Amino acid sequence: MIPRPFVYFCPSTESEALALLKDYKGEAKILAGGMSLIPLMKLRLVSPNYIIDINRIENLSYIKQEGDKIKIGALTRYHDIEKLDFLKRIFPILCETASWIGDPQVRNMGTIGGSLSHADPSGDMGSCIIALRGELVIKSENKERTISIDNFFLDTFTTALQPDEMLKEIIINVPKERSGGAYLKLERRAGDFAIAAVAAQISLDPKGICTYAGIGLTAVGPTNLRAKKAEEFLLGKELNDKVIEEAAEIAASESKPMDDPLRGSAEYKRAMVKVLTKRALKVALNRTRGG
Repeated sequence: MIPRPFVYFCPSTESEALALLKDYKGEAKILAGGMSLIPLMKLRLVSPNYIIDINRIENLSYIKQEGDKIKIGALTRYHDIEKLDFLKRIFPILCETASWIGDPQVRNMGTIGGSLSHADPSGDMGSCIIALRGELVIKSENKERTISIDNFFLDTFTTALQPDEMLKEIIINVPKERSGGAYLKLERRAGDFAIAAVAAQISLDPKGICTYAGIGLTAVGPTNLRAKKAEEFLLGKELNDKVIEEAAEIAASESKPMDDPLRGSAEYKRAMVKVLTKRALKVALNRTRGG
């Protein structure tokens, strides 16, 4: 199929794009990588009257460190996240997550902002940003606001973005020493959406006690989920095999999967959350020690 007719805009500045969003409030969609929007339009599941292509807005694509913050522009491609050397040293979990997404063509075009704004519960990057407790900078023509990732995903394909707003930037705190993270994904075939996936980020004090724990779950709920009880269980403990096993069990109990004829039963997915959480925590723990 082909999309229904629409009016196409290609602004070259952020202010132009925001003005268009205001003028066509509720009738326009932003085109970033197009990896999600274009297939939906071809299937006529989404039929916006206006498309605002932001790919010519150069100042929306960047990865930079400012003090103890990493800032990522919403138009930054997965490929750039995957391959950036300084990011691999600070946040291997981010690079690892990007490497799991689709295929090279998707990673060359798909953007972090587009993925988060699409709010697919099977989206990999959402769980990673949850595990890292990221903050999102959202902008309209008249104001700018910052919200936590926990307040961004409202429901399946539904976010806190208003019709005249767009996601501008993702902000993540630089981890302390003795920190590590990992993203593990189970899929039917390479490049597919997840059956289940887990993002885990931890930090330890000099005695090996857990001082930070972030766990994001993919494809096992109406949105990307935070395993809050599992995170709380890990804090203040030495992460031995017994503790990790119990945390993984708790994370599995917090998942909300549904039966799926393509990707398995809810029971199977919940079991895979336990397996993946345990493995991700062990990889993250090894990385806190320089592994």
